[in-house]
Amino acid sequence: MAEENKMGVMPISKLLITMSLPIMISMLIQALYNIVDSMFVAQINEDALTAVSLAFPIQNLMIAVATGTGVGINALLSRSLGEKNREQASAAANNGIFLAILSGIAFLIIGILFSRPFFEMQNAGGRITEYGITYMTICCSLSIGVFLQITFERILQATGRTVYTMITQGTGAIINIIMDPILIFGLFGAPKLGVAGAAIATVFGQVVAMSLAVYFNHRINHDIDLHFRSFRPSLKIIGKIYRVGIPSIIMASISSVMTFGMNQILLTFTKTSAAFFGVYIKLQSFVFMPIFGLNNGLVPIVSYNYGAQNRKRILKSVQLATCYALVIMTVGLILFESIPQVLLGIFNPSQEMLRIGVPGLRIIATHFIIAAISIVLSTTFQALNQSSFSLIVSVARQLFVLLPVAYFMSRTGNINLVWLSYPIAEVVSLILCLFFFKKIYDEKIKHIPDGADH
Repeated sequence: MAEENKMGVMPISKLLITMSLPIMISMLIQALYNIVDSMFVAQINEDALTAVSLAFPIQNLMIAVATGTGVGINALLSRSLGEKNREQASAAANNGIFLAILSGIAFLIIGILFSRPFFEMQNAGGRITEYGITYMTICCSLSIGVFLQITFERILQATGRTVYTMITQGTGAIINIIMDPILIFGLFGAPKLGVAGAAIATVFGQVVAMSLAVYFNHRINHDIDLHFRSFRPSLKIIGKIYRVGIPSIIMASISSVMTFGMNQILLTFTKTSAAFFGVYIKLQSFVFMPIFGLNNGLVPIVSYNYGAQNRKRILKSVQLATCYALVIMTVGLILFESIPQVLLGIFNPSQEMLRIGVPGLRIIATHFIIAAISIVLSTTFQALNQSSFSLIVSVARQLFVLLPVAYFMSRTGNINLVWLSYPIAEVVSLILCLFFFKKIYDEKIKHIPDGADH
């Protein structure tokens, strides 16, 4: 079985697992890094943890731009391979790398010019503000590593070589974990850099992962041609990438707006509330990251088989991905409901954080099961070049439901009611996803031939 054809001929159950499992493992490692990173920062003091939590919207924005562009590259590249159009597939990869470099330059400017205004506008306190400015400046100014890392990893994923992305992401995350305590606390003769050390460890791990991803594409990925000396940007190809990528970027960026808004709502209670919200985001990533890894494996499978016009393989891929996502979310729900004290205990919590966080984790986690279905369906929209549906769902969920409900509940003075905004918003999200999936099925999938049954 030729490797370049496996997305069209390999049995779906085996294909989805082989495509997704390496990414899921690497994302679990990444989620572990996120938790360990905050765990070490929390050892400095709660102000440092709060500062990193308040910086998260900007970090998330970087990831949104990188992964959203990567979705566009992935979808175009996989669809081109399904259509046997190697030239367009190679053009998608080369132009994607060009866009990653431009993104790194843009966030270099943001880091230098806007870190201080971003933190000063939040009025979180002098020490929190200074911690945050230091952390954000370093992460943004040296972000070229994460942009190129994600781009080269998406190229590997789109051609079916997901095991190598497990190596790149896993290596980068492990290096981060090792470097964090060394640079934060000044171990083994290294300078004691505090919050700055956490940021430096982050970008160093990203650069190492980027270097590995570049190497693997150069040495192993022969489905595309990466030629940089004779490269000229193609507005046509960039347009095709961003036709899928921009809605994905906006959709992911909306979570940055939501997080920023939630932080402002929670700061009206206490600074500890905002710190807990940052902790929740790190903890829930351990549940959601594997599903995002599953979806990264799903996108090229659905895109390829849509390009190859095989309805049965498209639907079976979506069904299996939904089942796997439900299993993952069920495990996450059980953990959040049964041992919230243990989960929070990782972050050196104060009694105030435990008082806020234990009921908070239990209430928020009630939306996990519903989210599993919504996430898989939204990913399917992107793979079928209908990212606008995913965008509508994300905007409705986070900006039109979650934030307004959270604000309204905050006026009661009971912070536990604020967390109810999550399950309420997720119900709206699921209703929209089911409506849009039926529309796509009727218009784009129903009339496709079944193709071979694998």
